Amino acid sequence: MDAGYYVGWGTLSLINAGLAQAKGRNGLMWWFASLFFGPIATFLIVVLPRLEEN
Repeated sequence: MDAGYYVGWGTLSLINAGLAQAKGRNGLMWWFASLFFGPIATFLIVVLPRLEEN
């Protein structure tokens, strides 16, 4: 695979971490999950509801 594939996958994982933090979730955990699951993690972040702050 070429380097562009890895750059795209890494960028997606960073975007997912930001999305997760915006929804009140742990960005580091979602970043790590995104490295392995990529677009599936993106789908889960978008579909799961925002966490309520106590």
